[in-house]
Amino acid sequence: MMLKDIAFNNAGTIGENPSLIEQTEAEYERTMNVNVKGIWLSMKYEIAQMLKQGSGAIVNTASANGVVAFPTFPLYTASKSAVIGLTKAAALQYAKAGIRINVVAPAVIETDMIEAATGGQDEVKAYMAGLHPIGRVGTPLEVANAVLFLSSDMASFITGETLMVDGGFVAQ
Repeated sequence: MMLKDIAFNNAGTIGENPSLIEQTEAEYERTMNVNVKGIWLSMKYEIAQMLKQGSGAIVNTASANGVVAFPTFPLYTASKSAVIGLTKAAALQYAKAGIRINVVAPAVIETDMIEAATGGQDEVKAYMAGLHPIGRVGTPLEVANAVLFLSSDMASFITGETLMVDGGFVAQ
């Protein structure tokens, strides 16, 4: 097996205000800076190194909300959609250079961000679990396994793809 560099770019913030007309430019800039600019800057320097070596694999994190929208997360949805578009364009640009670039798009995953969003309320957590046909929320390990797959030689013919890690959420 050939050794190659891999990179996993994983960042996200939901934002504070669900109402589009009440969101501020500062909220917009923070959400876009964390969710999109951070991925772009990471890839900018990762790809430069991978070009020197002639290979590499990058996996970016978007969200199921980058594919389908919730009315309470307009900036988050826009930013995660941008990550998917950025990933696809970069994958096309660097495919012939031996660099594969893909994206994982999780739905609700047991993380500190979800804990904060639910306020620790069991009813809200149960509601979120019910959004997934599989009947539960996902785990960080399930996302990590998808990232490992996309980073591995088992995915050597996969680039520019969005792998849903969503318990069937967007299939509804």
